[in-house]
This record gives sequence, structure tokens and C-alpha cells, in this order.
Amino acid sequence: MSPSPEPNSRDPLPAVLVALMKGVVDAQDDPAAWQDLLSVHARVRDYVALLGLELIVDEAEGYAFLRQRPQLEGAPELPRLVARRPLGYSVSLLLVLLRKRLAELDASGGDTRLILSRMEIADLVRLFHADRTNEARTVDRIDADLAKAIELGFVRRLKGEEERFEVRRILKAFLDAQWLEAFDAKLAAYREHSAGGKGGKEGTP
Repeated sequence: MSPSPEPNSRDPLPAVLVALMKGVVDAQDDPAAWQDLLSVHARVRDYVALLGLELIVDEAEGYAFLRQRPQLEGAPELPRLVARRPLGYSVSLLLVLLRKRLAELDASGGDTRLILSRMEIADLVRLFHADRTNEARTVDRIDADLAKAIELGFVRRLKGEEERFEVRRILKAFLDAQWLEAFDAKLAAYREHSAGGKGGKEGTP
């Protein structure tokens, strides 16, 4: 018979699993949860594999999240626990441009945090919006897209600063280097889309 756990012992696994099911575990946002995750990540990996999920941990960048494992040929299909979230054209464009700025920041070898003002973000995407003649409408569209990027966890507002934002490095995991190689071709398509002034939808990057 296994000995009973010590009254003050604490298994971090349940809390880590709950945090991952809710979203991203970020070393900067929650250092204690991050350390707990690192201490039990092998157990987490085994546990979530039973649910058809895989644990993605980037210790260098300081984040971890769950994603659906690719369906194996011949294996029974499991219900999706991690939903795919379709994004509109303009949100996809914003994320593409922010990902490119992260790549430029990394290439410069300088600061690892990408901090942009609301105006700088607006300047990034303004030229790609079809309705450039209506500045107020364009700004409203950009603000809505930025709010969506915040909701998705790719951008966060700096505490106490309403007009400044940090682009979270987890964006690199969703728009990886291979995807970024096609950036110029995608921008050409975005420019054509903008010039045509037509609506459209992009899938989740």
C-alpha cells in the first residue's frame, strides 16, 4: 500500500493542467505557474497525449501551450479540445505584420521585447486597408483588430499605459519561420485584396 501524502505536500500537476486548458502559460505573466510546469512537464505531456493533445514548451521564449495532435492515419478521430478560430482578413494581416516586426527585432540582436504604440501599429496596417479615404473608419477597424489580437493572447496592453502594447513572442509559434518565408507572397495577395476593396476571410495562421 502506498504511503499517504504528507499533509503539506502539493502536487502541481492539477493546477498546471487547468492553466494550460485555459490558454498559454507565460513565464513573465505567472513565474510560479511556469516553474511548476517545468517541474512536471513530462507528466503533463503524457497526460494530455491521452486526450489527443501535445504540449508545446519553449523555455527560451518562456511560454507553453497545448495544441491538437495531427490525426494519425487509421486512428479513431477524437473530438477537438483545442478549437480552431477562423480569423478575418484584417486580423490575419495585423498578425502577419506584427510577426514580421518580431523577426526584424530578433535579427537586430537588440531588445527581446517588442513594444509598439497604438499609432505605430496603425501605421503598419493602414496602407493595406481598402477604405483609406475614411480615416475614422480605418482607425476603428484597426482598433477592433488589435482588440481581437489581445483576446487571442498575441498582444497585451502594458500596465498603466493605454496606448502602448507588447507583441507576445508566442506569436512566433503560430506563425513559424517556414510560414514566414511566404510572407512576401501573402502581402502581395493582401495588397491585391486591398486594391479590390473586397471582403474576405483568412484561416487561423
